[in-house]
Amino acid sequence: MKHLKVNDKAPAFESIDQHGNAFSSVTLTGKKFVLYFYPKDLTPGCTAQACNLRDNYTELQAQGIEIIGVSMDDEKLHTRFITKYELPFTLLADTDRKVIETYGVWGYKKFMGKEYDGIHRTTFVVNEAGTIVGIIDKPNTKDHTREILEIYSNLK
Repeated sequence: MKHLKVNDKAPAFESIDQHGNAFSSVTLTGKKFVLYFYPKDLTPGCTAQACNLRDNYTELQAQGIEIIGVSMDDEKLHTRFITKYELPFTLLADTDRKVIETYGVWGYKKFMGKEYDGIHRTTFVVNEAGTIVGIIDKPNTKDHTREILEIYSNLK
């Protein structure tokens, strides 16, 4: 598993968005962005995290921050998730795990007594220069926006 660190360049990536359209990190050049990886659409923790970002989206946008969520779910499930919870940001359908593995968030997990490989809930906070300025390894799903904004505010 790759281990990215703060001050590393954010790796370039390509994927498919919730509409089945190609998405490239090139579109994020010169922008602040958050790439958040989460295990599964429509599950309690992932829903809490997405809804926290949704509820604070206006504030994030006002600060010029783009939000992109990434999971292995397909476009159809992403569309259901977005529609059900009125999510205003892009979700990438990384069904082949290319972005997930590029960012090093795939690996061994333990949950409710089960051991398996899966996505580690992780958020990468990136500045306009494309540099990772923060990594949140275990985001607080109900207060994730605050964690993101604190990283950006500490840069000033």
